[in-house]
Amino acid sequence: MTDPTLALVTVGLLSIGCQYFAYRIRLPAILPLLVIGILVGPVFGVLNADNLFGDLLFPVVSLSVAIILFEGALTLKYQDIAGHGNMVRNLCSIGVLVTWAIATVVAHFALQVTWQLSALFGAIVTVTGPTVIVPMLRTVRPKANIGNILRWEGIIIDPIGALLAVIVYEYIISAQGAMSHTIFAFSKTIAVGLVTGLAVGYFLGITLRNHWVPHYLRNTAVLTIILGAFAGSNFVAHESGLLTVTIAGIMLANMRDVDVADILEFKETLSVLLISGLFILLATRLDLGAIAQVGWAAAIVLVSIIFIARPLSVFISSYGTGLTWRELALLSWIAPRGIVAAAVSALFSLKLEALGYDGVEVIVPLVFLVIITTVVLQGLTAKAVAGFLGVRAPVPNGFLLFGASHFSRLLASELIKHKVPVRVADTNWDAIREARMRDIPVYFGNPISEHASLHLDMSSIGTVLILSPYKQLNPLVSYHFEHSLGENKVWGLTNNLTSARPSHQVSEDYAKKLSLFGEGVTYGYLASTVSRGGKIKTTSITPEFTYQDYLRKYSDKATPLIAVDENKRLHVMLSSNEITPRAGWKLISLVEPEALPKEEVAAITQEK
Repeated sequence: MTDPTLALVTVGLLSIGCQYFAYRIRLPAILPLLVIGILVGPVFGVLNADNLFGDLLFPVVSLSVAIILFEGALTLKYQDIAGHGNMVRNLCSIGVLVTWAIATVVAHFALQVTWQLSALFGAIVTVTGPTVIVPMLRTVRPKANIGNILRWEGIIIDPIGALLAVIVYEYIISAQGAMSHTIFAFSKTIAVGLVTGLAVGYFLGITLRNHWVPHYLRNTAVLTIILGAFAGSNFVAHESGLLTVTIAGIMLANMRDVDVADILEFKETLSVLLISGLFILLATRLDLGAIAQVGWAAAIVLVSIIFIARPLSVFISSYGTGLTWRELALLSWIAPRGIVAAAVSALFSLKLEALGYDGVEVIVPLVFLVIITTVVLQGLTAKAVAGFLGVRAPVPNGFLLFGASHFSRLLASELIKHKVPVRVADTNWDAIREARMRDIPVYFGNPISEHASLHLDMSSIGTVLILSPYKQLNPLVSYHFEHSLGENKVWGLTNNLTSARPSHQVSEDYAKKLSLFGEGVTYGYLASTVSRGGKIKTTSITPEFTYQDYLRKYSDKATPLIAVDENKRLHVMLSSNEITPRAGWKLISLVEPEALPKEEVAAITQEK
């Protein structure tokens, strides 16, 4: 393909196709991306990254990796790693050295390459990477502590592994005074990366906190400043830019009163595009003949990395952390390699080839073989391994009810009877106090505040129901939790109001979420019904008492709220869905006092 425009568009279309395919089959997207890259590159010769970009290929790769690492660092909150900092620290220090040592020794003797090249290969394969860890964690769904350890390790270890590769590279190219040159280069890289990262992170935080940049320029300004810091840091100290952007991202994410939500959303979208394109482009450069030439030696290297180096590094790093052997076993099994390993291997191999080093042509194919093997093997089996070890988190089937009104408290109590995790949040202390008196788990405050991000336990929550009268706050809560939980996980009550003024109308997207409990069910209706003596009841649907019988009995005097099927799955009743409970289901409904026996109404009135 000779037309650059057509080639770039083709890469983009293939990237989106691979991402969607990976989403459908629930595997890390790197697998179909690598397969497609190999097919359009060395197999059919449709694309070649070198011909497409020429000398610009590796500057593009370097800048893309910088953006990916910065986006990953923005997700690192100190509270997420509370209690497990020692494990992450050990994995990113002792664990790296263990993996490096084993991979270096095995590569030297199995591949018959020099100690220098085997040390470079060992340094490159120490990294894991968030680009493959995060999608795998979504599928595996391990316990929160394991997931946080793997996510932090994946982001922090990328610049460390890249830095280790830089040190080895500097040692290789130093003809004289190698050790002194290496120590100087290492010290300079660390110092420049730390100082620049802290300075840039603090500057960005102050800028965002004080709104010095208009809102429409925030994302663009942060992106260009980070790329400028990356390039400037590399100019001062070779390959210190990765450390710079990682430190800057972590500092920015943890500064007080700095909102990075919209920046993170923008960077996540950009990262998906960059990761997808990079994997395809780098895969087009693979030499399949070099992989075949390695032969069985490659299998020895792979087995050593997966079954010896990783478990040994995890168990040594776990000393004094209190993790169980089951948790350590899963940590040992999940260590897929990602984009940084691919990019760094390609970068240094090209530089060493230009310097005329023999045997360097085996580095890139072997690194890609490690990437493919770890992603396929661990991606296909990690979920089953986690289940076998008993360290998967339960399915988050709980409810967060925003609004602690009388109706919300009744609904929460009924859900608790069905052993469904529930938490009620509100800014009204009197309502929260009433919920506490009913032994309902509560959160007093704004559920989208910074305090809530630290103290509102959402680990068992899969759905948010907005039941509050706060018309200004409800949309903010809706969009906040839809971003974190996903689509079709947040629902609110309609207000039955349609303003003639366009400026007073809600957005079409938000209006679709206002379908909770059926058409016309408003906060006022629910509050009025329970104040008159209405009751939330659970009705069993059986062959003898069908859903049609239920409708005939209650007519319009009952509002179905939540259906519980025979497998204990919960289905929220909406005006937009057509759920028909079957035999074996249970239906939680709000029954108006007119449809209740007189003694029940009297009991409810007396209780109030």
